[in-house]
Amino acid sequence: MKFTQYFLYTRARPDRSGILDAWMQRAIDKPLRTEAQKDGRIRKWTYVQEVGKYLRVVLLDDGETVHNAFFDRDFRE
Repeated sequence: MKFTQYFLYTRARPDRSGILDAWMQRAIDKPLRTEAQKDGRIRKWTYVQEVGKYLRVVLLDDGETVHNAFFDRDFRE
């Protein structure tokens, strides 16, 4: 998995530091939903049973590089 500098910076935030690489990989490999943004980035969601929350992972348009990842309180299946 590759990461943008932005992601590496924001990952240090307390609300994001607990997001595991395995959870992000699950969102990438087997997403509940995938959406393309107007800027070409790709959003993918997964449910993380361990914390009872939905995780959104935003990839660059290459489909491999993680630009952002956070627990999405507004996601609905």
